[in-house]
Amino acid sequence: MNTLTVYRLGRVEYEDGLTLMQRFAEARKQGLIGDSLLLLEHPPVLTLGRGAKRENILSNDEQLGTEGVELFETNRGGDVTYHGPGQVVGYPIFLLPKERQDVRRYVRDVERCIIQSLAEYGLQAGIIPKWPGVWLGQEGSPDARKIAAIGIHISRWLTTHGFALNVNTHLPHFNLIVPCGIREAGVTSMQRELGHRVSVPDVEETLARHFCSVFESERRDAGIPVRTVSIALLRGRGADARVLLVRRIPERGGFWQTITGRVEPGETPEKTAARELKEETGLDVPVRALDYQHAFALGEILPPMLVEETAFAAWCPEGQEVRLSAEHDAHEWLDVRTALERLEYRGLREGVKRATALPE
Repeated sequence: MNTLTVYRLGRVEYEDGLTLMQRFAEARKQGLIGDSLLLLEHPPVLTLGRGAKRENILSNDEQLGTEGVELFETNRGGDVTYHGPGQVVGYPIFLLPKERQDVRRYVRDVERCIIQSLAEYGLQAGIIPKWPGVWLGQEGSPDARKIAAIGIHISRWLTTHGFALNVNTHLPHFNLIVPCGIREAGVTSMQRELGHRVSVPDVEETLARHFCSVFESERRDAGIPVRTVSIALLRGRGADARVLLVRRIPERGGFWQTITGRVEPGETPEKTAARELKEETGLDVPVRALDYQHAFALGEILPPMLVEETAFAAWCPEGQEVRLSAEHDAHEWLDVRTALERLEYRGLREGVKRATALPE
């Protein structure tokens, strides 16, 4: 029997998600891993498929910035769609066997997994043949509403991209676009239909079961093996804040970053953050959690090495200098804008943004 490994990743920045998806796909193509199902949530983002029409974005760049929504172009099929917190995004990375090498069948099977999952919550969903996705209500009915979007990419029968199921999604963000280019119908969520918030982990569990059933696979569950922390070290607050960036030595990549480190066995992320800060800068100061945890792939390793990182902030006392460890060869105190421009990785930028936005 085929095996299907399920990864439940929590929050993943969209650009990190694309990298994850591509790395898993390459590993699957090389036979380094079996079929995989990545389940995760993205921050607010609009994604454009290959057939997307710009007129289906109803908002300008300024409004998108105000709403905290980013824009990305992808190689999946379909038009423009929205991802955001409270929405379960699934990336099935499957190498379809000969008997399943049919694009229509694959799409219908993905739809069936979602429909069967929704049925467990008492929601009778189905398809509307002329429109992609999973729907509540009948074709031609004024109350037809989409609850899940589907946009796939298949190359040599290797599948990427996938689906997005609205669980507790912030539905007003769909007003920024014409979802999937369909003007005649609306969108909905499990929360709206059921009248209460729904557990995202429970929905992920239900989806995983039905994917294994529909695709006739034996389930395996994989955790995230590496946990790390990032610490945005600041001088001052608000508009006058300065951010410490350190440069890794060439043997460790040579890039600029905030303070980072790996969580050791038996440590909490908070304890790790305080320890790393002292080891990397010589400062023994309190750290403050930023309510930001995300997953990503480390380096270019295949199969992908998954990392879960927790972000913290700390403040350097006035007049106190930092003392670099041997892992870094330079440091600078930068204004927020310059620091964000220099940081290569989205998760580190998000940590700086959250740290500098904290009230005084």
